[in-house]
Formats: sequence, C-alpha cells, structure tokens
Amino acid sequence: MKGIIFAEFLELVENSFGLDVCQKMLDENKNDGVYTSVGTYDHKDLVNLIISLSKLTGVSVEELQRIYGQSVFKTLYNSLPGLDGKADSTFSFIKSVEEYIHIEVKKLYPNANPPSFNFISSSKTQLVMDYQSARCMSHVCLGLIQGCAEHFAENIEIQMDPITADESQVRFTITCLE
Repeated sequence: MKGIIFAEFLELVENSFGLDVCQKMLDENKNDGVYTSVGTYDHKDLVNLIISLSKLTGVSVEELQRIYGQSVFKTLYNSLPGLDGKADSTFSFIKSVEEYIHIEVKKLYPNANPPSFNFISSSKTQLVMDYQSARCMSHVCLGLIQGCAEHFAENIEIQMDPITADESQVRFTITCLE
C-alpha cells in the first residue's frame, strides 16, 4: 500500500480527533508515523492503526474506514494526472477505475495489487458491482464511492451485501436518486 494512503490517514486522524489521539494511536502500534508518499508499506499496518483508533475513540472500525475512504477520494483523484474529463458521473467514473486508474497504478507500481470490480448490471439509475480485495477493506471502498458522488455532486444510495464472511468480496448496489 502506498505511503500517500498512510499520510492521508494520519492527517485525517489529526484533523478529526486531535494530535494527542493520533500520537496515542501511533504509540500503541510502535509506529513513528513517517511515510513517504511513494513508499510501499504493509496494509496490515493501516488496519492496526484503524483498530487502535477505534479503541481510542469508540468509533467502529467500519465507520472509520468509510470516513477515511470518503475523505481520501479527492486526494487520490487529484494524484492521478489526466482524470479530468474521463468521467462525468459517479457511474462513469467507477466504470473507468478498472480500465484506466488500476492500469495506471500497475504501470507506476508493478507490484501493486489493487482491488477489482466485476460489473453485474448497469442502467441510468443503478449500478451493481462486486468488489474484491485481499485487504478486506470494503468500507473504504464504500467511502470512496461516497466521495466520488460528492465530487460529481450526485445524490446516491449505496447498499453493501457481503459475499464472503471476511468481506473480501462485497456486492455494491449503487442507486442514483436524482
């Protein structure tokens, strides 16, 4: 997992919960909190930070993941050159992730293992897709979808249905309400 993900998470924690909570979270994990944006780090370190933050704040791990995904969308969108004009809606952007973003990520970082999407059905008002990731962070994906909808100023409803118990595979049904 790229360092930009960790750096953005730490910034969110500091801004939302304060420097003291952020430092306690890092201390509990014997983590110095230093990440370079292009460095590669074990995703389990992020999971451990989220678990610690949940214990410190009383906010569920799933909700923290969702909040993080929603927050980091804009940063990730702005970090990839040439995205402007590639999509004009939440649905068209999500559909382009596999064919454009994940391909670019793999070009930049050959060892990257991004999640995959399998599109089940699509209409003007509804998109159904299966999300699959070995990292089991489907609530981050939920937040990213919400952040995407905010970016395109769309009102959507999202239903998550786990396909596997560990949520490494989840079906998302996204409905446009406008």
